[in-house]
Amino acid sequence: MFTIAKRFHFAASHTLNGLPDTHPCSRLHGHNYQVELVLGAQRLDATGFVVDYHLLSPFADYLKDHLDHRHLNDVLSVQPSAELIAQTLYDWCYARMPASVSRYMLAVRVSETPNTWAEYRP
Repeated sequence: MFTIAKRFHFAASHTLNGLPDTHPCSRLHGHNYQVELVLGAQRLDATGFVVDYHLLSPFADYLKDHLDHRHLNDVLSVQPSAELIAQTLYDWCYARMPASVSRYMLAVRVSETPNTWAEYRP
C-alpha cells in the first residue's frame, strides 16, 4: 500500500469540560494545532499519485475559515479534545471532499503540542 500525508495548521482556543478545576485544560487556553490527513491506496493513479495534494486545498480553506483563531467550544458541536477534533475533521473530509479524495482517507491526526498526537481512524 502507498500512503501519503499532508500537514495543515490553525491556532485556536478551547476549554475542556468535566475536568477538575485544578486541571490546566479546564481553564481557557490555546494551541497551535497541527492536523495531518493520511491517505492510502493499493495502486497509484496514472500520474503516480495516491491523491494530488492540490485536491486537499478545500480542507485547508475549511480550517482557515471555520477554526483558525476561533474558540473551538463555540464552533464545534463536540468537546474539543484532540481525539474528538480528529474524528470531527475526518467526518468533515469524508462528507465534503470529492470521492476522488475521500475514498482514500485512512486517518486524521491532530496535535496540540509538539509531543502529543491523537488519531482517528475508522
